[in-house]
Amino acid sequence: MFIVFDGIDGAGKSTQINLTKQWLEGRGQSVETLYDPGSTELGKSLRQLLLGEHEYPIDVTTEMLMFIAARAQLVAEKVRPALAAGKIVLCDRYTFSTVVYQGYAGGLPIEKIWQANQIATGGLQADLMLLFDLPADVAFSRLGSGLDRMESRGTAFFEKVREGFLTESKRFPVGVEVVDATQETEAVQATI
Repeated sequence: MFIVFDGIDGAGKSTQINLTKQWLEGRGQSVETLYDPGSTELGKSLRQLLLGEHEYPIDVTTEMLMFIAARAQLVAEKVRPALAAGKIVLCDRYTFSTVVYQGYAGGLPIEKIWQANQIATGGLQADLMLLFDLPADVAFSRLGSGLDRMESRGTAFFEKVREGFLTESKRFPVGVEVVDATQETEAVQATI
């Protein structure tokens, strides 16, 4: 089973993915936890370029292609082998993120991003995508001061991201569950 944890920055994805892994392993399940981008050597390098502080700008199309390149490597190197081995795969971000961040918030054509994702993943979709929904101002306040390149784009950017996630979740009513991330950590985990 392939489960994706996605949503606006600051919604608690990392916390929930770790709690879910512990819960599943406590029930005897074999679990692989992955991050998109980041769980491969290529993904780590691209993540540093994409999210680190840089003196040079990255065009939104280049940004989208870098995220999708990292995802292609992740699927080939980690996701498909883990699924083939019978593991439950928990992934922090996946295709929706690129559609939302570079499409809805970045202005690129949504359908073109979906097409690029389709090529990169060989059509592999999550069995379940948990979308952690949180108002943009609340999410932004949770981030603190050490903001990465994406997080530093401000509340207006986050509003577009949230709107994009909610819009796309309605386009895919099967396999996408919206989780109220304004709740306490334990309540969110109980929902999951």
